[in-house]
Amino acid sequence: MSLPSSSIDIFSDEVLADPYPTYRTLRDLGAGIWLEQTGACFVGRYADVRRALNDWQVFSSAQGIGFNPVINAAWEEALICQDPPTHTARRKLMMEALGPAALSAVVDTIQQRASALAERIAAMGTFDAVTDFALDLPVGVVMDLIGWPHDVRPRLLDLASGSWNAAGPANARMEQGLGRLQGMMGLLTTLYDEQRVLPGGFAAKLIASSHRGEITRDTAIGMLAGYVVAAFETTISAMAAGIQLFADNPREWDKLRADPRLAMSAANEIVRMETPLQNFARVTTQDATMSDGSVIPAGTRVVVSYASANRDERQFRDPDAFCIDRSEKQNLGFGHGPHGCAGQNLARMELTAVFSALATRVARLSHAGESARGLNNISRSFTRLPVLAIAA
Repeated sequence: MSLPSSSIDIFSDEVLADPYPTYRTLRDLGAGIWLEQTGACFVGRYADVRRALNDWQVFSSAQGIGFNPVINAAWEEALICQDPPTHTARRKLMMEALGPAALSAVVDTIQQRASALAERIAAMGTFDAVTDFALDLPVGVVMDLIGWPHDVRPRLLDLASGSWNAAGPANARMEQGLGRLQGMMGLLTTLYDEQRVLPGGFAAKLIASSHRGEITRDTAIGMLAGYVVAAFETTISAMAAGIQLFADNPREWDKLRADPRLAMSAANEIVRMETPLQNFARVTTQDATMSDGSVIPAGTRVVVSYASANRDERQFRDPDAFCIDRSEKQNLGFGHGPHGCAGQNLARMELTAVFSALATRVARLSHAGESARGLNNISRSFTRLPVLAIAA
């Protein structure tokens, strides 16, 4: 069965502003759709995306997860661009810093920061969900956890912002993202060479592993870069998206206020609804038969669409509805399989802590002005989101 094709450009401004109707159109066309504008095959149905994320032998990351050769060469040493067994060994290093045992040390810090943030938002009334809210825990907790020097933190955050653009196809956003990424790589290289990281953090442990010869210098810098890009923008995006979703769905906020224990479920639903990283690439190593019988030929670059899968009506009842006590729990917002997000435990902890704290202090969230999204080839986020919080 041959693949249907489409002239839809999923990286156009119009689609990036509101991608979900386009994703549905593509899902309805088939399990695999050849995108003429991108030169890749779109995979957006839940069952097929989940299979692709698990079946690394057929859907390989080793030729890069981006949609242009420049970024795939630059990220050759990044963890997300490796297949097992190389990926397995390197991921083990990362999980020593991000696994449940390591994160137990920051549980109290996260709870305290979440409580203080909720108090501040309730007192402010009108606030920006990005700058006043979403930045707080990812920056305050993750920066310390990794061990970045205090003087470089503002610059590192600025360089990380928007850098996912570099993974898109050749367009203006990609060029802009490459500039930011090059600046970030230069900064990380300097920090590595001068050993200017704080002792005890993930960066220091990774650098020490490199000095012991367990990984190379380039691998260490690549792993640090991959974590910087993923850790900040994605969690910040999810934090702001949660505020937007609760402002749009006051009944769901009432549910959370009535039972703050739903915060963990709410965190998962936020990530399902507004998947921070929308699409990554894989390359097929052999012909791949999809759920509808169509075949993606070997050597094809594939758009693996986490965001489309998370809105697939074949998997989720009423998929465009925000429902924090949804019965279908398994979404792909944090990935799945070998490349499941290494930082997902931390992200869930932060989202759960901050929304459970906010629910005890804020009676209602409502929009207080025009929001703005930063169009990005890969990630989905707000640049401005003014909100009114009515204190409980």
